Amino acid sequence: MADTTPTPLCGIWTCEIADDAALFNAGAIAAYRRERQAPDIRQTHHFHGRFENTYIPVEKLPELAPIIEFVLAAARRVLAEDHLRYGFWFNETPPGHRTSLHSHEELDERLSAVYYLDAPPECGDLLLHEDDALVRVRPRAGLAVLFPPDLPHEVDENRSGATRLSVAFNFGPAEPAC
Repeated sequence: MADTTPTPLCGIWTCEIADDAALFNAGAIAAYRRERQAPDIRQTHHFHGRFENTYIPVEKLPELAPIIEFVLAAARRVLAEDHLRYGFWFNETPPGHRTSLHSHEELDERLSAVYYLDAPPECGDLLLHEDDALVRVRPRAGLAVLFPPDLPHEVDENRSGATRLSVAFNFGPAEPAC
């Protein structure tokens, strides 16, 4: 597995599963496709005829474990905290769609992240609004981008002929052990 040492860029960090991305991503994509229509999934944020967020219980996705471990390790390094809890959801974005400007500061999140499972060329850049600056990140399979949860962000229109699939995460403090 790749080094989980995130590279900082304007308060944003990136890291990549370079060598193993194709193998890990293929399993996670297959698991997502297998489970996305199951009756116990939850979907939110219905815009322009699609749900932006699809929540599938982690127990149904053992193929996602290496990716969760990779992104969680990166989050631990960024936050210098060993004990974190996380939540995740999938974003499936077909051609012609985009994600609106938003942030993730609803609860006690300390860090947000996105990991790209499938990112065809021209599938829409991640746009992070840092004060007066705009940080543009071109997605690619195996890339994780970590950023403060209160940082406004959006995704450009998917101009490719294929669907972009990513997994988004929020990390917060772990519950204290009793």
